[in-house]
Amino acid sequence: MLDDAIASQLAAHLEKIREPIELVASLDDSPKSVELEQLLSQIAGMSDHITYVRRDDDDRRPSFAIVRVSDPAASVRFAGIPLGHEFTSLVLALLQVGGHPSTASEETLDQVRGLEGELRFETYFSLSCQNCPDVVQALNLMSVLNPNITHVAIDGALFQDEVDERKVMAVPTVFLNGEMFESGRMSLEQIVAKLDTGAAERTAAEIAEKDTFDVLVVGGGPAGAASAIYAARKGISTGVVAERFGGQVLDTMAIENFISVRHTEGPQLATALEQHVKDYAVDVMDLQVATKLVPADEPGGLATVELASGATVSARTVVLSTGARWRQMGVPGEEEYRNKGVTYCPHCDGPLFKGKRVAVIGGGNSGIEAAIDLAGVVAHVTVIEFDDKLRADEVLQRKLRSLDNVDVILSALTTEVKGNGDQVTGLVYTDRTTDESHEVALDGIFVQIGLLPNTEWLDGTVELSSRGEIVIDDRGATSAPGVFAAGDCTTVPYKQIVIAMGAGATAALSAFDHLIRTPVGATPAATAAVA
Repeated sequence: MLDDAIASQLAAHLEKIREPIELVASLDDSPKSVELEQLLSQIAGMSDHITYVRRDDDDRRPSFAIVRVSDPAASVRFAGIPLGHEFTSLVLALLQVGGHPSTASEETLDQVRGLEGELRFETYFSLSCQNCPDVVQALNLMSVLNPNITHVAIDGALFQDEVDERKVMAVPTVFLNGEMFESGRMSLEQIVAKLDTGAAERTAAEIAEKDTFDVLVVGGGPAGAASAIYAARKGISTGVVAERFGGQVLDTMAIENFISVRHTEGPQLATALEQHVKDYAVDVMDLQVATKLVPADEPGGLATVELASGATVSARTVVLSTGARWRQMGVPGEEEYRNKGVTYCPHCDGPLFKGKRVAVIGGGNSGIEAAIDLAGVVAHVTVIEFDDKLRADEVLQRKLRSLDNVDVILSALTTEVKGNGDQVTGLVYTDRTTDESHEVALDGIFVQIGLLPNTEWLDGTVELSSRGEIVIDDRGATSAPGVFAAGDCTTVPYKQIVIAMGAGATAALSAFDHLIRTPVGATPAATAAVA
């Protein structure tokens, strides 16, 4: 199953196992069961601490459990073959069930151990989903740490009947004790916070007690990470408020234009960004949403940022790097059927629509790339484009025209998403040349119409463009003194990771320059840095 290079790497990891573990399989006569048995046998042969047995004690087949021999409650289960993006989840599960410690903070681990009540989690994933591993790995770890918690990670493409029955239309989708828990990317900390209802209040109280920062960065994407690193290297007190560290990079697949790095993927880059920031004395306040900015009312005064948790953070300067999110169509039915057929990630959710009819909204590069990818999985793709021509690169259009299961509808305005209450059944569009309305029967709708800056909370505080972007000058300065901005939330013309990082560095350096040139209320940290 595993080639020599991967097998060699895995064998090296398995040397970290300290507790004997069993790989307990439930199989049938299907080809996938044969593949799984080969994989498990190969893994068992790599370590004296691993034993493979077949018990056929689970209804989902093929599936297998990883069980600690000395403590069977410390276990995880996969329904399917966790390769692709989930191979890392498999490796971590083997190590953690085998006694290798997690790198999560001890505070979070203690929260997991303290969760009470029976918690039976099931996660539906797809092997092409880059968002799923975070959820699978977090819940696997929880099931190892707490005997009250169990977790099964289920390949939705392999268990299609189950996916249809439970109306799973997006991944990752998590069920808790048989009921829908959450859909979408979640970190371990987010899951624990959702279960431990008192955690948010405790965190808000801790944040409210923090001292004033010299620089407060709002946002944890590439621009925010660069700002934090450049500020911290100046020796000034630096804080980061982020809803999720990594930002939209977490939702990005292959990255092949990040200079000097031939290929990486969004989650890997996001992890590297966070680790780099943590190399410095940066106070990272994760899972925090900014709701209001109050700039300083006088030179050298303090700006404040209010958070959804109720806490307020003060700083002498602020760098706004809140990024952007997928633009929605804004039509009736879209929100109602979000994750019930309306989705924004073809790579993640495409496998769930195998053999079905779907639409892609948008004829730019993202839309046409999505249509090409989906055409290899689904029965039929309809591309809906508002303009009278596609806007994607010609090379993509040529590829699209070569596919016999794709139709393109131009000059079309989507006006409504139709559904039966449980899932999408179609969409309605208006022909812009005739004003006639048409309905298309569909099982899924993939929206690919660009980005929207996360700046609504700043309206009336700093100058915004007609598109909602923060207006900045060549130094990253906004219309509010002491407030700077960087990245996809600004008027910078090209929304690229490498550009966002450079803009983040510029904003931090400009904030530092502002500090040393504005003596009123100067802090000891700033004075020391100038010296």
